[in-house]
Amino acid sequence: YHYKSAFQETILPMATKKFDLVIFGATSFVGQILTEYLFAHIGLSRKIKWAIAGRSEAKLKELRSSLGEGAAKLPIIVADSMDQPSLEDMCMKSRVIVSTVGPYVLYGETLVKVCAENGNDYCDLTGEAYWIKQMISKYEKTAKKSGARIVNCCGFDSIPSDLGNHFLQREGKKQFGRFFNKVKLRVKAMKGGASGGTIASMAEMIVAAKADPQVRRDMANPYILCPEKHGYSIKQTSIKGPTYDQDFGSWSAPFIMEAINARVVLRSNRLRRMAFGKDFSYGEAMLTGAGNGGRLKAIALTAGLAAFAGSMILDPVRNLMNKFVLPKPGEGPSLQDQLNGFFDIELMGENTKHDKLRVKVTGDRDPGYGCTAKMLAQAGLCLAFDLAKEDKAGGFWTPSTAMGDLLIERLGNHAGMSFTLVN
Repeated sequence: YHYKSAFQETILPMATKKFDLVIFGATSFVGQILTEYLFAHIGLSRKIKWAIAGRSEAKLKELRSSLGEGAAKLPIIVADSMDQPSLEDMCMKSRVIVSTVGPYVLYGETLVKVCAENGNDYCDLTGEAYWIKQMISKYEKTAKKSGARIVNCCGFDSIPSDLGNHFLQREGKKQFGRFFNKVKLRVKAMKGGASGGTIASMAEMIVAAKADPQVRRDMANPYILCPEKHGYSIKQTSIKGPTYDQDFGSWSAPFIMEAINARVVLRSNRLRRMAFGKDFSYGEAMLTGAGNGGRLKAIALTAGLAAFAGSMILDPVRNLMNKFVLPKPGEGPSLQDQLNGFFDIELMGENTKHDKLRVKVTGDRDPGYGCTAKMLAQAGLCLAFDLAKEDKAGGFWTPSTAMGDLLIERLGNHAGMSFTLVN
């Protein structure tokens, strides 16, 4: 990655760029859903100028055609994640880049580098914490200098968690005059499928952890996304097996997304200069119900997660599962499954005076695709239109520290999500 941009010295100011945002990886599974949603949401107008991008012009044209005659003039940009000059050309044309191209550890670095160097705002839906750490260490100084706002994790991981905590803390401060130093998120109900791209990202993380002891240590570190001298005074704990939750009156099991969500929420507190306290604790779990039925469900969920992780570690088993069981990259839940999907999450906060409050975060589509596509699209629009460069400096931000209330409002108005107090 030592290619020197030929146009870095004469790059166009952000205000004069041709596009407000570009969807990079528009032909990926989630990219197609996002493009369809964005076209239905904003269409083609002079007010919002956008384009779709990817490495295959033929596939991009096919996607555009699938949107109908009204999309005939939707601009197309051909760019490849491994071809830096093509990415620089794309970034020179747009203020904001929305990327769906994963696994990001394999395909994401060059675009982050180019955005950081050239001052482009950027958001993605990665859940790869160890990759984000690498990007922060390599490019944060560059992004701060150029004014690029880099916002990872703008999908189901980790917007409901990060913005849910932001909403909870805001309401807690209003009601009790102080923030909560203990927060737990519980998934009450959720329905949705997995795509080949998500499975590929999870498998890549497991393979990387198996190959590199440092990656294993990083993945186990809840403060991986915080600076080395993070300032936290406590050891974070997470639910590893069936556990009865007194606050929710239910058995609970590990939630697989905690591995990224908790790290993002802890980074948000650090970026807010530890506003929620040096002893701020945060954890997530899935509720499985009360009584013996709930306990048995929690046992089954825990065993299922362990079996999946075990199968991914063993090369022969992983290869067989990839070949015969798991969806391939580009495959995912059907449109009907996306429409029938949803999520219902609650967060509970407790402060040092033992005041407690609960909030609910819901979504009206399957979490990983229907909802994620809408979250990512609205994050891109928020960066483009709601957040002036003078309002937020360049650097690596979390969804809540970059966009906070602005994005909550957008998601409520345009993305079928709700953030509400629980009576």
